[in-house]
Amino acid sequence: MSSSTVNHSTISITVSDEESDDRSRLLRARRKRRKQYYLSSRSKTKKDLLVRALRKVVRWWPIILFVPAIGLLLFEVSRVFEKQPDPSVTLVPNFGRKVSVGNLNRSDPRTRAVHGGRERCLKILPPEELERLEIPSVQSSSFPIDRIEYVSETDGANIHGNADLIQHHTNATRFNLFTGYQTILEREQSYKVNETAVVHCGFYSENGGFKITDEDKRYMQSCEVVVSTCAFGGGDNLYQPIGMSETSLRKVCYVAFWDEITRITQESEGHIIGEDRMIGKWRIVVVRQLPFMDQRLNGKIPKMLGHRLFPQARYSIWVDSKSQFRRDPLGVLEALLWRTNCVLAISEHGARSSIYDEGKAVVKKHKATPEEVEVQLSQYHHDGFPDEKRFNGKKALAEASVIVREHTPLTNIFMCLWFNEVVRFTSRDQLSFPYVLRQLRVLKNVNMFPVCTRKDMVNSMGHTRKARTQII
Repeated sequence: MSSSTVNHSTISITVSDEESDDRSRLLRARRKRRKQYYLSSRSKTKKDLLVRALRKVVRWWPIILFVPAIGLLLFEVSRVFEKQPDPSVTLVPNFGRKVSVGNLNRSDPRTRAVHGGRERCLKILPPEELERLEIPSVQSSSFPIDRIEYVSETDGANIHGNADLIQHHTNATRFNLFTGYQTILEREQSYKVNETAVVHCGFYSENGGFKITDEDKRYMQSCEVVVSTCAFGGGDNLYQPIGMSETSLRKVCYVAFWDEITRITQESEGHIIGEDRMIGKWRIVVVRQLPFMDQRLNGKIPKMLGHRLFPQARYSIWVDSKSQFRRDPLGVLEALLWRTNCVLAISEHGARSSIYDEGKAVVKKHKATPEEVEVQLSQYHHDGFPDEKRFNGKKALAEASVIVREHTPLTNIFMCLWFNEVVRFTSRDQLSFPYVLRQLRVLKNVNMFPVCTRKDMVNSMGHTRKARTQII
């Protein structure tokens, strides 16, 4: 048998550099075409989706708008007819209205920077001393005014008998049967202080309005120290005072003046005055026949004429309805009046010092018309009132939401003159306060305390709702 030999030979393939580059280019071109196809398809898909979505919106837009509107309506209806309050919401005591938790019932003291440190704005006595605090005994008067005679309808026979003159006053100003009809000459004479002062000070006629029941009058006549506020026209809620001592609870009256609109507004929300005429610590006095259409002017009566409403009171603290009083009233009297030997204490204005600057701000904020402000400031300029910014080294312009005073003949006549100014001119009492203070030159011992002291006395809550106009 013959044998054969098989030669296993190796075949080698030689690839040149040019062929390798051609293949790489082909691969890259293929990947690029795939990527372009993918991006083109994706863009086309997005456009198709957008077109379809727009078609759906165009077709169903009434339903798209209708469904949220129904949902919002149902939400509002549920709020109106809600019966149970949300336990997580802070409520105003005795009123059940939602308020900001930021200020209500805060009792922490306010402080200010002094010589690199901090000191309390209202330097009130410690609690144990407040409990032992007594009202000072009555001292003999050292004031230049011993007695005040309030002008009434029976005294003004000549004016009352002249119907043309009364009509002239009624048309030109807001004077009426409550205020009497003060002439310019009587206004000038009222600033000339004598032992016996004769002045218009409201309650001119039995037919002038601001009617209070005999029962309420008897209660008010029993008050020696009073904290008062008011809400007319269904305006602000009533915030319960806090921070008082047991001594103050026994010795101090808390009186809130309402009108029928406010009473009805609150009763409709379920807040009814008790048989003892109380809501919390406040005695509610419902006033009938308010004398002015302007509710701001009606509010000046309890604010400025407290000595006429509380004839036996020796001291009073006025608090605007937008604030919650949060300090012991006897402690406030001791800190601001007794310790400083003052008879009137009121806060400096926080923003301005001049009544002329204040007049511009009043117009800018639409608190009064330019014509009203111009008439008032023109009269003050004519009377020689300067553009001064200080009174006894402090601001002359006041922020009058808190007024602390002793009821003396001098402070009483001051409040009467101030009230007559807001009746004759604008209701913005900041404009007239410095003028009356300057014209009544004998009133010197006035404590113009800083803004931070006022903030230490009250929690500012803001206005709850706009007061409705009085219909006469």
